[in-house]
Amino acid sequence: MASLSQLMENEVFMAFASYTTIVLSKMMFMSTATAFYRLTRKVFANPEDCVGFGKGENAKKYLRTDDRVERVRRAHLNDLENIVPFLGIGLLYSLSGPDLSTAILHFRLFVGARIYHTIAYLTPLPQPNRALAFFIGYGVTLSMAYRLLKSKLY
Repeated sequence: MASLSQLMENEVFMAFASYTTIVLSKMMFMSTATAFYRLTRKVFANPEDCVGFGKGENAKKYLRTDDRVERVRRAHLNDLENIVPFLGIGLLYSLSGPDLSTAILHFRLFVGARIYHTIAYLTPLPQPNRALAFFIGYGVTLSMAYRLLKSKLY
């Protein structure tokens, strides 16, 4: 079993850790952005969230949807759907002994695609911008999964 010091010497794993930190930080920013838009636009999903803005019937007017809030929320949900598989597959891939330059290319493409996807979603840029960013990130995760299964399949 590999020790922590061995992992810290593994350049591919350290690159994965670096790019994972970037993409997880971006995902954390999206939850903060959702909360910011909810508060500034006074748009809430739950009655208890409206307490500071009124009571009873007066508070109910804040239980609504807003296009901007929903756009940020959907971008965050898309991150959750795509970053979680990247984390699992990327971790296994980084520990399988891939070539450093190939691994870094995978990680950079994924992180760049997720950042661009968020920009395309929030701006909003016309399609196919968002779709291309999604498929690049998805393709990177599939590529790592394929390489992992091909090289380490039992």
